[in-house]
Amino acid sequence: MHFYINFFSRTTFILIFGVIFAQSCDTNKKTTPMKDLIPPTADQKPHQHKIHNDIRMDEYFWLKERENPEVIDYLERENDFYAKSTAHTVDFQNDLFEEMKARIKEDDSSVPYFYNGYWYISRYEKGQEYPIHTRKKGSIDAEEEILFDCNEMAEGHEYFRLVGISISPDNTKAAFAVDTVSRRQYTMKVKDLVSGTYLDTSIENTTGGSVWAKDNETLFYTQKNPITLRSEAIYRHNINSTSNETTLVYEEKDDTFSVYVMDSKSEDYIFISSYSTLTTEFQYIKADAPLSEFKFIQERQRGLEYSVSHFEDYFYIFTNADDALNYKIMRTPITKTERSNWVNYIDHRSDVLLEDLEMFKEYMVLTERENGLSKIRIQSWDGKNDFYLPIDGETYTLYTSTNVDFNTTKLRYSFNSLTTPSSALEYDMATGEEKVLKQQEVLGTFDKSNYTSARVWATAEDGVKIPISMVHHKDTELNADTPILLYAYGSYGSTIDPNFSTTRLSLLDRGFAYAIAHVRGGEYMGRNWYDDGKLFNKKNTFSDFISCSKFLIEASMTSADHLYAYGGSAGGLLMGVILNDAPEVYNGVISAVPFVDVVTTMLDETIPLTTSEYDEWGNPNDKDYYTYIKSYSPYDNIKAQDYPNILVTTGLHDSQVQYWEPAKWIARLRELKTDNNQLYLDTNMKAGHGGASGRFDALHETAKKFAFLLDLEKQIK
Repeated sequence: MHFYINFFSRTTFILIFGVIFAQSCDTNKKTTPMKDLIPPTADQKPHQHKIHNDIRMDEYFWLKERENPEVIDYLERENDFYAKSTAHTVDFQNDLFEEMKARIKEDDSSVPYFYNGYWYISRYEKGQEYPIHTRKKGSIDAEEEILFDCNEMAEGHEYFRLVGISISPDNTKAAFAVDTVSRRQYTMKVKDLVSGTYLDTSIENTTGGSVWAKDNETLFYTQKNPITLRSEAIYRHNINSTSNETTLVYEEKDDTFSVYVMDSKSEDYIFISSYSTLTTEFQYIKADAPLSEFKFIQERQRGLEYSVSHFEDYFYIFTNADDALNYKIMRTPITKTERSNWVNYIDHRSDVLLEDLEMFKEYMVLTERENGLSKIRIQSWDGKNDFYLPIDGETYTLYTSTNVDFNTTKLRYSFNSLTTPSSALEYDMATGEEKVLKQQEVLGTFDKSNYTSARVWATAEDGVKIPISMVHHKDTELNADTPILLYAYGSYGSTIDPNFSTTRLSLLDRGFAYAIAHVRGGEYMGRNWYDDGKLFNKKNTFSDFISCSKFLIEASMTSADHLYAYGGSAGGLLMGVILNDAPEVYNGVISAVPFVDVVTTMLDETIPLTTSEYDEWGNPNDKDYYTYIKSYSPYDNIKAQDYPNILVTTGLHDSQVQYWEPAKWIARLRELKTDNNQLYLDTNMKAGHGGASGRFDALHETAKKFAFLLDLEKQIK
């Protein structure tokens, strides 16, 4: 059994934040920084990149020398400049932090779920930064057993993250992993839950996750490459060994692929999956035979994507086989797993994207997306039932949640919207009975009837309609003076659904509107939406966002004096491009941990994620891809022109987008831009891609971003 915890990467979007704003009283777009402060500059040390008979000069290439004191000095000077320039906002930041914190139920807990004889619960205590993971045997009213108190474990660490809790089948041990640097290189350990002591197991540089065999002593886990951080090998470890000796089970030698290990929900099988952007491959063994040799279900074929679930005598295959662009489900006997034996079970539909499959003993549950909207479909194995859960609206997020029990008729799912806090619901697939297990508490005076949301459609340069999800206070009139924050991601097929945010409430209460541009590069409108926003179609992502921005202005919902843009990671790349291509459209832009030096990074195979992402961006060792990527790479296309106000954030230990990308970008922007607008680089010297690890520490970081925007709206005295 596992506590499933998301792992972020350049392939995963940065969490959308809510912002506290007020109505603007000044339409002057230009903002002059404090006159007595001189922006820092980085030394120029010309470096020449040459490939395909093309030369790129990179005067700030030296900033990648992490151990160079001059690099640290530059980052600290940028931080100092940012701190001094925004010193007048510090009191407001603190007030904002308290306001956001006041909406959070500090002594909150997760919805308990039952598995293998125990109820599992994660909870927070008032004033504490980190969760406490617990369980109760047999009954929800039984005595609490603390598995891990992350607050105690985090003591002495500036950063702390615990992931991958995996309970042995006999309930006596828990494997887990910890990162105290923020590089996502996790050290795997094992706790004896009977004695409360820790075993000798301590394996470094893992992904954090692990899978138990049924013998309660064999663990399978994934090892990372120490330099590239690619998940490259699966190892087997016996926890009863006197050392950390491990056995290599599988090594992925193709550096465009990564690997992971998982078990089937039925717990009968253990799978190894090798995956790239366009191709997957699975191997399997019986969970009660951990020393056996893994067998291929279907060896990799370029362009064939599939995943595997188990039920009775069949493997159910979620796949794009036979040109099923939006995916379909096939099945094959466990004794005959090759592709030639797969037969259709759920047919492909050109207008419906299959997104997820959840298996139960008596039911199959599908998550589908049609016209951008998620739906949950329930089918019984006996064919007597096939129906959808009723959902209303167009600006919501819907997904199946924690369903670890195979032998149940009760489906758990989650719903929230731009105006409705998150609810955890349980639907009995046999009786039709539904109940709300928990609804997110928003402390204070929140009333969802005070807010209104809608989905509107912009027109892209090529005539395609781009959906935009919007929310604002019911008393806010959308006009040229209305501030709007427009967010997007637009890469890796990651779909950004309209979600609820407690921090965003203060934005809405003060006259702001918030919008999500569902640009191509995600899968909001189906798999073709993704294909139309990657490789040689990548520029659609950027032009879609600009088209959405201009639509909001032309529809008199806002103006360039009050339009703001935000994106992070690959969404930070999006911000970099729109800043170069349409700087006049925005008053301010926030770019978090931005992927902005695309050509240089994608030519460096030692950098994490590079080789595995050739199918996303293209391999610039190919001249055609090099030319195309270079034509939009933000760092390579900075111009001598006016730019809007810009705040860039990064983390020194970022493993997904190295800190030097935004550092170089800022340095060159300072050199070439022709305006007096604000330009800040804020580097967290203690964290990585996801920022601070504590729940309240993260709010402080959010407050800094909000204050930047509020200052532009002349709301901070």
